[in-house]
Amino acid sequence: MILARLILGLLTLAPMTGYDLKKHFDSSINHVWNADKAQIYRTLNKLVEDGFAVVEIVPQENYPDRQEHHITAAGRRALAEWLRDGLDPEPVREPFLARLFFSGDLEREQVDAMLRARRSEVTDRMEHYEGQREDLGDVSGFDRRAYLMAATLEREIARTEAELKWLRRVERNLP
Repeated sequence: MILARLILGLLTLAPMTGYDLKKHFDSSINHVWNADKAQIYRTLNKLVEDGFAVVEIVPQENYPDRQEHHITAAGRRALAEWLRDGLDPEPVREPFLARLFFSGDLEREQVDAMLRARRSEVTDRMEHYEGQREDLGDVSGFDRRAYLMAATLEREIARTEAELKWLRRVERNLP
């Protein structure tokens, strides 16, 4: 259900094809939620079936027709209801932490390798987020919508910085 609401939210920005939505997921809200192409297309079909979105066929010269999805009034109501409702519980699923939790019987070198691999992954993620931040520029003059979108990125940057700091401390203090 959350993926459907995220897609409706993106459709409030502009009509989009499934391809457009995937690009937006990858470039703007991947720090909040990620989805693969198949999930997006399945969810789009369900949104259309439920009357929350409609498809407009846009002919193109020398290319296949575009299937642009537009949010409907019912879709806007469903999105607004979701935004106003109580917060969804956030399940904790941290595969890396689960592995680390049980890695006490591994050799020190194996644990070190696991920590280095995680640090590398988190560092790459941080670079990606910082690139997104740079692309946004100064957000002080943004409207509320754009400001809040940027604020979610800032939260994830702070969380990623904290994880990097924590990883360095674990590596440094590992017995």
